[in-house]
Amino acid sequence: MLDELVAIALKAGAAIMPIYERLDASAVATKGDGSPVTEADEAAEAVILAELALLAPDIPVVAEESVAAGRCPATADRFFLVDPLDGTKEFISRNGEFTVNIALIEDGRPILGVVYAPAIGAIYAGGEGQGAKAATVENGVIGAWRPISVRACTGKGISVLASRSHLTDETKAFIEKHSVADFVSAGSSLKFCKLAAGEADLYPRLGRTMEWDTAAGDAILRAADGAVLTMDGKPLQYGKRNQTDDTDFANPWFAATGDYYPF
Repeated sequence: MLDELVAIALKAGAAIMPIYERLDASAVATKGDGSPVTEADEAAEAVILAELALLAPDIPVVAEESVAAGRCPATADRFFLVDPLDGTKEFISRNGEFTVNIALIEDGRPILGVVYAPAIGAIYAGGEGQGAKAATVENGVIGAWRPISVRACTGKGISVLASRSHLTDETKAFIEKHSVADFVSAGSSLKFCKLAAGEADLYPRLGRTMEWDTAAGDAILRAADGAVLTMDGKPLQYGKRNQTDDTDFANPWFAATGDYYPF
């Protein structure tokens, strides 16, 4: 199914780019939680939902904009998690670091994931037992895939990634506990992909995220021999509903890592 998810992500990217190229204030609105949403989020999600309905009609889809509109299906052991445009702030600021995220969840684990950054022509994919891979995309056509994996890390002088738009004081304090050689800001789920490609060692996120923000990148990172760990050192789980301390599908704080144990 991974190849089919890649094809769907490319179609979603094709729906996004015309809106990105003509972006103005009229294309941006504010959701009930105060976060921005654009025409591109909605156009990409419509494409993804239609394609997933054809590909796997029996698998429920939890998609960010549908959930925001109050449309959320019941979920069992298998379901899709979709963020049609991750990094909306990056989209609005026009730095290109936004992505289409599609993941398949099974028994609480992200087993397949695709992350596509259409503005910079980069795509990443991975799955359980399949490894992780990356390629460039030009004019909607994928070039040669290359295998990717996390890099070896001694634990000294690590390279740390952090959110360009959501760097909290708690995240800064966590980073200060480690021997850091360099600090790189990046947008959206590209941070997971940079870890998976061996371009950095650690991405801590001590702030609010939702499962659709992380699932696709998490699947790719796990396939590249990395991990996404909660603050107690356990793998991040998916399908979290009826949480006593937060909303459905909300994540706890976590640290995404390559070959480095952060606790």
